[in-house]
Amino acid sequence: MFVLTIDQQGSRVVGDRVEAFLAVLEGSTDPQPAAGTLSASARRFAPPVRDFERTVGDEVQAVFDDPTAVVDLVLRVLRHGGWSVGIGAGPVELPLPESTRAGAGPAFVLAREAVEAAKSRVRTVPLAVRGRDATAALDAEALLVLTAAVAARRSAEGWQVVDLLDDLGPEARQDDVAARLDISQQAVSKRLRAALWAEELAARPAAGRLLERAEAREHD
Repeated sequence: MFVLTIDQQGSRVVGDRVEAFLAVLEGSTDPQPAAGTLSASARRFAPPVRDFERTVGDEVQAVFDDPTAVVDLVLRVLRHGGWSVGIGAGPVELPLPESTRAGAGPAFVLAREAVEAAKSRVRTVPLAVRGRDATAALDAEALLVLTAAVAARRSAEGWQVVDLLDDLGPEARQDDVAARLDISQQAVSKRLRAALWAEELAARPAAGRLLERAEAREHD
């Protein structure tokens, strides 16, 4: 299992945004999300085993069994900023209680260690991964941090085509994006190359596989 513990940054300055964060994750829409919140598209991931809940203060937590969903959500959270993200990969005590807050087991402990590490001021990307396989966890962290750092340098024009491709779905073509934006297909292709979008798409599954290794399922 994968436990995500996500803690708001600077809540004393910007105010508590946990409820807005939870509302978007539950499918509510916000056409103009404030900094530190997520766009409505953030709900497009496989549902968690136990949904996000406020745990203590300005912190939320959820339990996943799908590493692909973890990768997708974490990168979306990091894109919008304002949150420190910890991923704990390992077993949980079964059966899981209905409330995330009542969960227990190594993955919860690892997620706590991870989010505390993610808060370090020396980190340019506020993300940490801890797992039963410590080496695989650090490898997953490195790849996710690199992917998030690349995305952070993406231009507004790059995000425009990337987001539109996401909105149009997996069957979308560059021609479809070009028609929507009233630009040439060549211009779309140029923006995607500059955005390193193909490279990110290749890195995401690799990060998911590393998270699976960090969970150490093969040793169960």
